[in-house]
Amino acid sequence: MRTITSHVVNPANDRLKITVHDEPGPGGANHEYTISLDDVDDPLRDGHPGQPRVLCRLMFQNGPINADGNGVNGITHEALIAILMDRLMAFQAGPYANDYNATALSSLGVAQLALQSRTKERMARGVEGTHKV
Repeated sequence: MRTITSHVVNPANDRLKITVHDEPGPGGANHEYTISLDDVDDPLRDGHPGQPRVLCRLMFQNGPINADGNGVNGITHEALIAILMDRLMAFQAGPYANDYNATALSSLGVAQLALQSRTKERMARGVEGTHKV
């Protein structure tokens, strides 16, 4: 297990603990993460002293999805980016619109397009859903 801290920048993020739970797979990436609230003042921590409250568990696709593989067994980067983009678009349509959100939204759009382009290219070559490069 290891902990990620690159998100820590303010009092809200300071209290969120990101933990990686598995070993990297064949591609070098991990697949299982949790985000927990490690806060002694958390009212929902009652009954579980000393234990952080798990807010979210992320399970990413692990292994190929083709017929010989594992099928779909986790989320994709594209799905997670879509959620972040949806939230930022909502903020931009409301009273919290700002240039920082616009830049983040634009950058996520570029990331989404790059990942989708890679998938389409792999589909065209007949290797999407496999470990083939």
